[in-house]
Amino acid sequence: MIERILARWRRFDVAVRDLPLGLLFLTAAFLPAVQSHGTQLGGLPARPFDALTFVAIGLECLPLAGRRRWPGTCLALVSLGFVIDQVRGYHLVSGAALAVALISAGAYGERRRATVLLYSAAYAVLAVVLFRLGTEPPEEFVTFYLLLVFAWGIGAWLRATRAAEAERRLRVAEDTRAAERARIARELHDVVTHHVTAMVVQAEAARYLTAAPTRLDESLTAITGTGRRAITDLRHLLDLLNPDHGTETTPRGSLRTLVETAREAGQPVDFTEDGTPAESSGSADLVAYRVVQEALTNALKHARGRRTSVEVRHGEREIEVAVRTDGPPGENEPGRGLAGLRERVSVLGGDFSADARDAGFVVRARIPTGSRS
Repeated sequence: MIERILARWRRFDVAVRDLPLGLLFLTAAFLPAVQSHGTQLGGLPARPFDALTFVAIGLECLPLAGRRRWPGTCLALVSLGFVIDQVRGYHLVSGAALAVALISAGAYGERRRATVLLYSAAYAVLAVVLFRLGTEPPEEFVTFYLLLVFAWGIGAWLRATRAAEAERRLRVAEDTRAAERARIARELHDVVTHHVTAMVVQAEAARYLTAAPTRLDESLTAITGTGRRAITDLRHLLDLLNPDHGTETTPRGSLRTLVETAREAGQPVDFTEDGTPAESSGSADLVAYRVVQEALTNALKHARGRRTSVEVRHGEREIEVAVRTDGPPGENEPGRGLAGLRERVSVLGGDFSADARDAGFVVRARIPTGSRS
């Protein structure tokens, strides 16, 4: 209930929301208990209310409605009311509105240096006039001036705090955009590298099949299928950039398709999948898919024709992936693709390793489910 009321209140114009503060000062100025007990600068004797008193009260209070929208005008009008108040000796409690106007001018006003110089000069003139009319020593005027400077300083501090917060939010937004660009770059790398590598390998094999039309046709069909899958993956990735796109899912949702693509490219692959994928695994399924995709791409590049095994186990809280390629690792060193996968698995709180061993190259990943990258 209270939240709804506050939400409705925030929808009002800022001048409407600031008006109650001015009305509060206006009401306080007419309370008999505090009349002639406001700011007394200069030591002038108290004067009873007259027609000019209402002008001074109105100038000190009502302009506070524009303290954020028109801070300069607000300060000018409140200052004029304060001058009338002090020179006439009304000693109105509404004179405290000058501090509010100064804070607002420091927080929301422009041309702050010119404003400080102008009002400092105006205060010096007021101090001279009140010194001649009243009985207070000069140090009292200096003390009051320092209080006014303090009020202005509070406003300037609030302004600096808001600017620092806006800059922090801007940096956070920029960092978020940079992270998203890096994620998209990794996705493009994974999609393009895997499918293009498979197509290159299949095309090279087709060069030696001109004497076997049937096998040549099968190879060209495989190239066509790989190209179409590449287009599908790219379309899926572009869909993810659409703000209306929903939850990120695994492209085509099938690790077996990856394995079949590698087999069609001439890579002998054994595939084992245990367990049932969780209904809500967040980004874990996609990351597991990318791990298998990158590992098979590297196998096609650096260990073509050597047996590769893909093992995927779906647990209640995590997905475990292991891709082993027989034979010497060759030039298969961790590059951009594997480095990106290590980062993505780490973000989800998992473990990733890619090790060259005597018996080949092994890529392992443990990916917690229920997270989002």
